[in-house]
Amino acid sequence: MGLTLAEKILSRRAGRQVEAGELVVVEVDQVMVVDSIAGSFFKRLEQLGATPRFPEKVAIVIDHVAPAANVEVAKAQQEIRAWGKRYGCRVFDVGRGICHQVLVEERLALPGGIVLGSDSHSTTYGGIGCFGSGMGATDIALAAASGRTWLRVPETVKVTFRGQLAPGVTAKDAALEMIRVLTADGATYMSIEMHLVEGAEALTRSQRLTLANLTVEAGAKCGLVVPSGEILDMYEVPDWLYPDPDAVYAREIEIDLAALTPRVSVPFYVDNVEEVAKVRGKKVDQVFVGTCTNGRLDDLHQVAEILKGRKVAPGVRLLVIPASSQVLEEATADGTLLTLLQAGATLGTPGCGPCMGRHQGVLAPGEVCVSTSNRNFRGRMGAADAEIYLASPRVAAASAVAGYITTPEELEVSRA
Repeated sequence: MGLTLAEKILSRRAGRQVEAGELVVVEVDQVMVVDSIAGSFFKRLEQLGATPRFPEKVAIVIDHVAPAANVEVAKAQQEIRAWGKRYGCRVFDVGRGICHQVLVEERLALPGGIVLGSDSHSTTYGGIGCFGSGMGATDIALAAASGRTWLRVPETVKVTFRGQLAPGVTAKDAALEMIRVLTADGATYMSIEMHLVEGAEALTRSQRLTLANLTVEAGAKCGLVVPSGEILDMYEVPDWLYPDPDAVYAREIEIDLAALTPRVSVPFYVDNVEEVAKVRGKKVDQVFVGTCTNGRLDDLHQVAEILKGRKVAPGVRLLVIPASSQVLEEATADGTLLTLLQAGATLGTPGCGPCMGRHQGVLAPGEVCVSTSNRNFRGRMGAADAEIYLASPRVAAASAVAGYITTPEELEVSRA
């Protein structure tokens, strides 16, 4: 019986063949801690009487509330800097960017590796074929103290993306469609193994990271994109990092990329996905472009392309927060930021921004926001009755110009 991609990675680390349902103890390549969990992480290590066994394998990223929004947060971040210096662990400080983007850029996450993060969207690393999974402070502390973790080998759902994206359709639309089909609990504690075929291999690293990022919204333990396309040029992909032809899957689904239309996730559940046409005309107060889902350079390029020569609609706030300092630098160098600013966008410090509702653009009661983020739960970005519509950067940009939810194509029609 063949092995899935998750089984291949965990078998390699366990030193023996393992299958879904088995419990294994494996070494990890990187333990990632975010600022909002760091305090609990420190306490757990103190309770264990332990320090990081491999300091070079522990990275703390100040991104969730960066810069600090109040004195208490500032004190907590001060403690992070002191702790990192004391134990020799990496600290990526304010402005470096969102944890998942930073670890990919720093090549701390690599194909065939295992990265654990104290953030649920650690599944993002699967975009490059790295087993990424989110855990709580206790499990993260134990991994840092021992250099290992224990896992139940997950069953696997196979998702095949077939063909090329239709004009105007993005990887975000494909990811939302995947979550719609699987539902919010359709892959609980499972690996979602994504195969790109018949032209879908052309999806870029950024697009693959978007796909993997959203897999946790179906309850997945990890989301792994089978390496192909530019990933083979960017990394030394191990020969063994492919699922076997006779691998056993708990479920298989297919998504035809050429048949997709722009999608939007409607409040208050991520799997409540509709065609944009179904909610077209919904008035918006704020548009937020950024996060670990869609804050990369190609995302900003999509927004700039639509905003060029246009202005953000009166009464609409457009917040653009690059996913990292590298993205910020590249967008500055190629003129993207100037286009965004001329259109009326407000730029924020690279980081998570208002995604979790703690600073830099939280929503007032009754407000409506189109966001390129990954969650639209009640109260996620501020007031409990504020509405968050998850969409692609293209739909976000068009909605910012129109003042209501729409697509770039509809924007052109109305302009004519």
